[in-house]
Order: sequence, then C-alpha cells, then structure tokens
Amino acid sequence: MEYLLYNKPCGVTSFDALYPIKKALKTSKVGHTGTLDKFACGLLIILKGRALKLSRFFTHCDKKYEAEVYFGAETDTLDPEGVIIARAPPPSREDLEKAIKQHCGKIMQKPPAYSAIHINGKRAHSLARSGLAQEMVIPARAVTIHDIKLISYDKIQTETVEQGKVAKIFVHCSSGTYIRSLMRDIAIESDSRSHLKALRRIAVADFNVAEAADCATPADFISAFTPIDRACFSRLGIPLLDVDATTAKSLSNGRALNALFAENFFPPSRDVATLFYGQKLIAVLEKEKNCWKYGFVNNDC
Repeated sequence: MEYLLYNKPCGVTSFDALYPIKKALKTSKVGHTGTLDKFACGLLIILKGRALKLSRFFTHCDKKYEAEVYFGAETDTLDPEGVIIARAPPPSREDLEKAIKQHCGKIMQKPPAYSAIHINGKRAHSLARSGLAQEMVIPARAVTIHDIKLISYDKIQTETVEQGKVAKIFVHCSSGTYIRSLMRDIAIESDSRSHLKALRRIAVADFNVAEAADCATPADFISAFTPIDRACFSRLGIPLLDVDATTAKSLSNGRALNALFAENFFPPSRDVATLFYGQKLIAVLEKEKNCWKYGFVNNDC
C-alpha cells in the first residue's frame, strides 16, 4: 500500500487531477483524500488500490493554507469564479487583524452554498446553480482554527475604478473548514465583504507541499509513490502500538479485541490507533461509543 504527495495545479478539479496518475498506473483505483476547489492549488495526498480503504484516516487531518483574499466585494461562490453580489469598503488593517483574532479557536461555521455538502440527497452546489441558493438551509458546524495570521495587506486597483485591498493570510485549521466561509465571516465581522482570489494548501497533517514530487512522465508518477508505513501514520498524528507475532496473526483473523488487549493498552483520549508487528501494518482500530473496533485489517501481512 502506497501514497503520493501531489501538487495540484490551479484550474483543474481534484477529480480531473487524478487522470494522469490513473493513466500512468493503468488503473481507475486511485483517489485523493481531500478535495481542493478548481481555482485552488496545492497538496493532495493520493492513494491507490487497497490503500483507498485508509482514505478517511488521511482525510480527517489538520490542514494549512495560504489564502489571497480580496476585500471590497463578495461573490456568490466566495471565490474568483463567481459574480459579485455585494460590495463594501475594505477594512483598516487594525479592524482586519481584530476580526482575524476573533476567528481563532473553536468556531461555528456555515459552509458556502457552492460546496459539495449534501442537502436532501443533492449536492449544495447543484442546488445553488439551479437558482435555489437562497432557499437552502445549511446548518453551521464546529471547526477549529488552530492558528491564523495576516501576512500582508495591500491596496490594489481593480478592473473597475474602485479600489480594494488584498490580504495574504495563513490558516492552520481542522478538517472540514471552508476557507471561503472563514474569509467571508472575517470580512463581515470587519464591516466589509470579501472573496478568495487564490488559495494554496501547503500542508496536510505533517506532510508539506514542498515534498510533492515533480511528475512529468508516467514513470515519474509510478516511482513517486511511497509505502504507507510507521513513519506515514506517525506523520498523520495517529498513535502506533506494537504487537507480537501471535497477536498479529489473531488480529489478521479478526479475533475480538477485548480478548486480546486490556483497556489500558489503548492510548487515552484518542479515537484511532494503528497496530504494527515490526514494520508491518497489521490493523487500524477506531473507538466508537467507548469501544474499540476494527477500522482496517491488513490481510496481506
């Protein structure tokens, strides 16, 4: 089982970005672990084959972004591909920094209308494009902004005679955070309106976009895949637990976990753990309703 760190270019969907990889590997069993909008660029972690069963353990990780935000106008999509629906003067640097500070920590966030969230069995973006954006009720949800910093804030001349300001903002956030919504809310908090001009994902967990391979040929894609090993799970922030050969065999056969381990074997205050026999991944366990269960079993070991 292997993964690939891929630097998605702007102007292509996350799904379409997989095409050259699928072509190189001659398989359709390839998937990414966290969508980036078409206008955005940056790190995608790609899995193939049986590794796709581990996708959710990569998806639910913290992310880091560099956002370029235009203050002065809001678009319906909250990004550069939408149409302007509201204008307001850009905030002062002091007001912007104050609003940014108020959006650090655990916050409630309403996802954008143009998103992949399901509403009554349909994608929100499909409903929005059908003219139903005003009728949709998208509930707010809790996300965590671990760190957010204003890098720069400069005045620019737009295509019209009006002037706006562009901020570059660093964000370290929990999985499920919409940077478009975050910047919308920061703008409103500072009595302005905004939309993203550009967005770059620079990190997923402890994986950085600077590590992404420069793939130009099919051979490049094939050689760039890396084994999913102890180091990989460590970088995902998932605890590693060691078992002996006998226990490893019992786990591979699906024996009940409470027959193999005492409760204090598992890490406290965690809901995911990996079990290794030496360098071999044996299983990934998940905690649900205070009980540990199998999340994945590596039957190849």
